[in-house]
Amino acid sequence: MVNLDLGGASVEIFPLGESGLVVRFGETINLTVHHRICGLAAYLTEFPLPGVIEFVPAYTTLTIYYDLWKTSFEVLAEGLKSLPLNLPEARAADRPLIEIPVCYGGEFGPDLEYVAQQYSLTTDDVIEIHSSVTYRVYLIGFAPGFPYLGGMSTRIATPRRESPRLSIPAGSVGIAGEQTGVYPLETPGGWQLIGCTPWKLFLPEQTPPTRLTVGDQVRFRPITHETFIQLRNDSQ
Repeated sequence: MVNLDLGGASVEIFPLGESGLVVRFGETINLTVHHRICGLAAYLTEFPLPGVIEFVPAYTTLTIYYDLWKTSFEVLAEGLKSLPLNLPEARAADRPLIEIPVCYGGEFGPDLEYVAQQYSLTTDDVIEIHSSVTYRVYLIGFAPGFPYLGGMSTRIATPRRESPRLSIPAGSVGIAGEQTGVYPLETPGGWQLIGCTPWKLFLPEQTPPTRLTVGDQVRFRPITHETFIQLRNDSQ
């Protein structure tokens, strides 16, 4: 393990298997850590280190995958040591706000009433709380294009289901603890489903193939069932 100062913060660098390297910015999920991770990712995009294949931002880490024939853990660690100390703050620019249309409840949100009951709220309360927050995409994972969104109010934070569903429709908006997210594909899953968007988040024919990327700001805009059907038909 290697310790160094990056952007005024102490970070740890350690190997992941034979061709991976993890930069850990701490143990706490917050915007400061997120900005530093985005800053490093932006710099590596503009000024790639030799031998790097790709890098994956997460809640508190940035994982770098590299070609063993072109570089090594030791070489990359030295390269990271030479980065500008003010790099993360200088590169942590805000992204445009993306509004995602969501039809809440009913067939699209079978767990909406359950979430409301946990906190003695109405379903309208849950919708208002969920849609009034600006979220941040902290990472993309689990399934192609699945955004893990931070910033949700603790007033509706609800644990995952005890028994995951075998099939969740694409576009479903769910809650798991203090996280919210959108299922881009039909997959199994255990999040509490409160709504659904007609938007496609995984677009394999495009580059990049995901509608959202790490660092994006997101808000959910409530829509009617009729609007959902219209938007879904328009996207076919």
